[in-house]
Amino acid sequence: MASTPDVLISECGPRDGLQSIDVVMATDDKRRWIDALYAAGLREIEVCSFVPPRLMPQMADAAEVVRHAVRLPGLQVLALVPNLRGAESALEAGAHRITIPVSASEAHSLANVRKTRAQMVEEVARIVELRNARAPHAGIEANISVAFGCSIQGAVPEDDVIELAQQLAAAGAGETGLSDTTGYGNPAQTRRLFTRLHEMLGPKAGAAHMHNTRGLGLANCLAAYEAGVRTFDSSLGGLGGCPYAPGASGNVVTEDLVFMFEAMGVSTGIDLSKLEAARDVMTRALPGVPVYGMVHEAGLPKGFVQGAARV
Repeated sequence: MASTPDVLISECGPRDGLQSIDVVMATDDKRRWIDALYAAGLREIEVCSFVPPRLMPQMADAAEVVRHAVRLPGLQVLALVPNLRGAESALEAGAHRITIPVSASEAHSLANVRKTRAQMVEEVARIVELRNARAPHAGIEANISVAFGCSIQGAVPEDDVIELAQQLAAAGAGETGLSDTTGYGNPAQTRRLFTRLHEMLGPKAGAAHMHNTRGLGLANCLAAYEAGVRTFDSSLGGLGGCPYAPGASGNVVTEDLVFMFEAMGVSTGIDLSKLEAARDVMTRALPGVPVYGMVHEAGLPKGFVQGAARV
């Protein structure tokens, strides 16, 4: 495998995946899962979200999980926070980077974080001030949710998305990516929006966070790659969804995304066989929870050798 991967796969299963199911994974199992993902070559993992346990008991051990993950050398540990209080807890636990979801849809913003879009931009600015005072080396991502369409509001104007991205950059966000929270996006739209995002933000344009709700997750990732994106969020086994976006389901499957890029000769730095072992750790900890993945079901093609396309 290449020493410096061509793309960065950011695993969000321990956060996005676990928040979408009723089962609460034991803390020890979370530790084993994160260790297995790390062993497979993943070097960026969103391990939790800092939200009130009464609202999301799946994340009640967030600080403990962060403290474990930051011990793994070279791993970028991400934590999602919806507000200033969550950011305080994440920085105190030692997260390397915090991610803040800011909805392009006013209706989704009110349902998800009980704030308007304008109020969330102000919240991002407050979190930046907190970071500057307490942990200046920590990164901040403000990623735009429902950027491709909203199951509450419906269509989301592309100009609204780009304007919001500009506001978040002005508020101090180091990166802003686009999330297809409800799986409404298509490849043409994805290519168009990320092209505009890169033209406006340059190096501050962030990751593609796509969902496979309508079967276009990988196609949208490829379109984003062609538009210049080099960081992609995904979830082992396709776990994931937003509890406050009706109809939102399954993130792009990490195993399938890694296979697509590796088959193209685009290095990920992730070992597919070890990724399968990480999947086994996850599924044993979540008995009965549906998981997905075409590569897992079909296996690798006969004669496929990871990295051979780059020789």
